[in-house]
Amino acid sequence: MARWTPERWRKLRVKTGFSIYYVLFLLFIYGPMIAMFILSFQGRRGGTSFPMRGWSLYWWNKLLEPSTVGDLQGAMGRSIVLALIVMVITALFSTMLAMAFRHKFRFSNALFYTILAGLMVPGVLLSLGLATLMRQLGLSPSWYTSALAVHVVWALPFGFLVMMAVFNRFDASLEEAARDMGADEWTVFKEVTLPLITPGIVAAGLFGFTLSYDEFARTTLLSGEFNTLPLDINASMTQRIRPTLFALGTISTLFSLFMIGLFLAIYTILYRRSH
Repeated sequence: MARWTPERWRKLRVKTGFSIYYVLFLLFIYGPMIAMFILSFQGRRGGTSFPMRGWSLYWWNKLLEPSTVGDLQGAMGRSIVLALIVMVITALFSTMLAMAFRHKFRFSNALFYTILAGLMVPGVLLSLGLATLMRQLGLSPSWYTSALAVHVVWALPFGFLVMMAVFNRFDASLEEAARDMGADEWTVFKEVTLPLITPGIVAAGLFGFTLSYDEFARTTLLSGEFNTLPLDINASMTQRIRPTLFALGTISTLFSLFMIGLFLAIYTILYRRSH
């Protein structure tokens, strides 16, 4: 039987301390989400805090009814559509930009910092500036035009940086080998490049979706007469907060997890087909 030396006791204390810290960190991150999920099943007379006053699906059923403040169902649908559009645009344009930056070209440095400017400009200022410009031009803001544009400006740099990292680790000799064997540029891209950069494209798309889906500051002045989900939730919280918002938050979280799982499944299928 091994003897418990002072050194082993010290290692045990260190491991125990780190384990406790890790558990507390997880509770700090996911505790509010778990509490939100539990409180969404409050009874009809339940509130937004513990203790629970019965268990029911009352507040989940309230999501299907017309809201007295705002339009949660419509806002959620608009946010999903907007996020999907931003996801596609981010994945496509970030891939094209990263491929362009594989070679040196004129004004490449200026273009690089112009793309990253979307990360540096505060969201409220960007929203205010574009709203002022549209007002001067006599244009009306809406969630599918002005909000879409500002979401793309916000999400594109993240996708671009992801794809730049992918291509920095990319082995260009594989493409050269395919060209030496007589493949044209389209065949090289389809058969060699695309399968290898698919994980990066998926990651860029996910960045676009998640950043757009919960964006608030950049949408405040640019959504027009119809709110997105974050704006509608903010409007609802100006009134009495009900467990309906917890049910909505749970659905949004589960939907985000579903989208991540869907993308992972798509990537797995594409990866297996390419090998």
